[in-house]
Amino acid sequence: MNRIMIVDDAAFMRTMLKDSITKAGYEVVGEGKDGEEAVKLYKQLRPDLVTMDITMPGMDGIAAVKEIRAFDPKAKVIMCSAMGQQAMVVEALKAGAKDFLVKPFIYDRVKDSIEKVLGL
Repeated sequence: MNRIMIVDDAAFMRTMLKDSITKAGYEVVGEGKDGEEAVKLYKQLRPDLVTMDITMPGMDGIAAVKEIRAFDPKAKVIMCSAMGQQAMVVEALKAGAKDFLVKPFIYDRVKDSIEKVLGL
């Protein structure tokens, strides 16, 4: 079973994403609330995929992706952003993210993105 880590500063967003991920048949192995926690948890848990919010206090999602990809160049990250953050999404993709999801999350889009990034 593929192991997924969720990173978002909003607990309710993590819960919504976790519901979609588990419904799609994946295991959520960890949850982080900011970029620093994301990097630390990634190194401990080695998940198959990370969903990463862009805008978080402290280290943002783009900086966290860069650190995670420096640690593990094969890391698979899907960025999550609110509407109207297209410039940040482009920056995230340049930083090494494989795809992006727009909030609010739509189950089919979450499932499709995970399958695409994992190559299923």
